[in-house]
Amino acid sequence: MLTGIVAGGAAFLLLLSALYQFRVHQLRRQEFQLRDVIDTVPAMAFAASPDGANQWANRRWMEYSGLSREDTAGSGWRTVVHPDDLEDHVRKWMQSIASGDPFENELRVRGMVGEYRWFLVRAVPMRDARGTIRKWYGTLTDIEDRIKAEQERERVRQLQADLAHVNRLSLMGELATSLSHELQQPIAAAITDATTCLRWLKRDQLDLEEARQAATRAVHAANRAAAIINRLRSFYTKGAPPERELVDVNDVTREVVGLVQGEANQSGVLMRIDLRSDLPSVRADRVQLQQVCLNLMLNAIEAMKDTGGELTITSALNKDASVVISVSDTGVGLPAGQEDQIFNAFFTTKSEGSGMGLSISRSIVESHGGRLCATANVERGATIQFTVPTG
Repeated sequence: MLTGIVAGGAAFLLLLSALYQFRVHQLRRQEFQLRDVIDTVPAMAFAASPDGANQWANRRWMEYSGLSREDTAGSGWRTVVHPDDLEDHVRKWMQSIASGDPFENELRVRGMVGEYRWFLVRAVPMRDARGTIRKWYGTLTDIEDRIKAEQERERVRQLQADLAHVNRLSLMGELATSLSHELQQPIAAAITDATTCLRWLKRDQLDLEEARQAATRAVHAANRAAAIINRLRSFYTKGAPPERELVDVNDVTREVVGLVQGEANQSGVLMRIDLRSDLPSVRADRVQLQQVCLNLMLNAIEAMKDTGGELTITSALNKDASVVISVSDTGVGLPAGQEDQIFNAFFTTKSEGSGMGLSISRSIVESHGGRLCATANVERGATIQFTVPTG
């Protein structure tokens, strides 16, 4: 009986061994089939051990990099990563290995012809039933075209920012005379009041009240000059990229009116302001909105420079909940037959104009999701208005 039991046990063990071998063979066959599938997909793929060492890469990777699977194994893949990207990429990869979090990073990889292209690398861990990481699987996706498109958009954005800055300097040049006069007044008043204050203090019989009043007037005059300078500072500065914030359009309009008031007075232009008081704030770049308003107001004043007239600035709320600013003049009006061309780059009716003001203004307004348009007035002059969404 004992012999039978032993023989039965041996047969059972042989059966278990056969089942195990069959299962191992089946798993290997499935793995080979999976690798065949991954080898044929039109994307680069790889597998790594739990410690991050590369164990396998598909055919697409070898065709692109020129490395064999043996060359790629371990850390061999690092030889084709751009030197400027390697340290950061390895650091992030090791962080994912340590934490077990999915991995994602962008880097440049050199191809067989020696050209680097941008790739998005992603990897996820494969865990067993107990949650232990057994392997990492990842892919490399070519994003060269996307990166180039982003770089081109950034180049265009920078070009627009440079043009806008030049336009702001040009606008300040147009205002130089009137702004100089506007600054001279408070500065002269401050000097006069400060001198008066000193005179009262030097008298044998001090009159502190008179001195205090003179000093107070000097402070007010100096603050007025400082306010004018502060309004100009953002126009001259070429600083950080445009920054959107909640902006009161009426405040922006009043600031610009303060800048052009002297120019309007010198040209015999009467300014009328009608701003709706309950307008919601808009999310916009404050300096850019100032620039649009300044362009439109100066153009309107220029149209009435020889004849004088009225410049009317209004704000309102459209039915679509967008804020609309209108600048209307009683000048020469829109150029006949060229109404649609005034927003084109380099188009100008001024003898010394660059033709960029309205074009830049339109770009700014459209980048905020709004519209800029011009219409001829019924009697005389033109109205240009722009909208800015409140949502």
